[in-house]
Amino acid sequence: MRIRYLAAAAAIPILCSAAPACAQLPDPVRAMIDAAMATGDTGKVDTVIGLAKQTNPDDKAEIDALAARFHQQQAKLAAQQAAAKEAQLRSAGLLQNWSGRGEIGAVRSSGNTSNIGVTASLKLKRTGIDWEHKFRAVIDYQRSNAITTRNRLLAAYEPNYKLSKRLFLYGLTQYERDRFQGFSARYSLSAGAGYKVIDGETVHLSVKAGPAYRRTQLLTGGTDNNLAGLAGLDFNAALTKRLKLTQTASAFVQSGNSTYTSDTGLEADLGGDLVARLSYGVEYDTNPPLGSVKTDTRSGVTLIYGF
Repeated sequence: MRIRYLAAAAAIPILCSAAPACAQLPDPVRAMIDAAMATGDTGKVDTVIGLAKQTNPDDKAEIDALAARFHQQQAKLAAQQAAAKEAQLRSAGLLQNWSGRGEIGAVRSSGNTSNIGVTASLKLKRTGIDWEHKFRAVIDYQRSNAITTRNRLLAAYEPNYKLSKRLFLYGLTQYERDRFQGFSARYSLSAGAGYKVIDGETVHLSVKAGPAYRRTQLLTGGTDNNLAGLAGLDFNAALTKRLKLTQTASAFVQSGNSTYTSDTGLEADLGGDLVARLSYGVEYDTNPPLGSVKTDTRSGVTLIYGF
């Protein structure tokens, strides 16, 4: 992470004045080092320092001293910023520190329904010291000739508690409604453990698993209650500076009717807070309610606004 080297233009000459040998550096070399340090870019500074030592071997000790002071100052600034961020997170109220993205566009469904409709979703996230909260809601809707042909709703809340940098505990509360899939409501509860397999700046992969409970209210009037197991995967990778691949998948495995879902997306940064997304999702029920087919798919073209 780049950290702005505060008051670099003023600080570097002051530091140089403390060392008599600093004056021996040629002015062009000093200007080059000062300009690199002013950016706060550690990689750039190290490159310039390396070149300066190659071209001015007699001044190697002084150049090393300047580099050491720069890195010490950067470490101090990083510690100050980390402490300030932690203090802000600890003092934040319940409604603070939320970020999110709203999504709207067109979706084509196949399976229990075959049509083109409107999809809208909202994702919210709040990251604290030990806790991370995630909420998402999705609505798919289509109406043709005064008849509703698609009306799907999903809402989920997931709190995560960090046990370490990579290991976490999760909880999940989820509600679904899809009359065309044969149920008026489906409630899912789960808790378990997760692990961030890859947690880099450009690639992220996390997995989770745990027991679950599902209650399904069928259109026929009956109710199914089942103990299940939940497994989930969340992956994203930056293909270029403006293009990202995303993949989420989950499996509720139980006796009777297990549910497997997958959503693949390709996101293009349009600049500012706007992102265009192409997506393809699959939901497969091993034993759906009578009159429903096993596989539903949805292909979407949407526009995302981040906030």
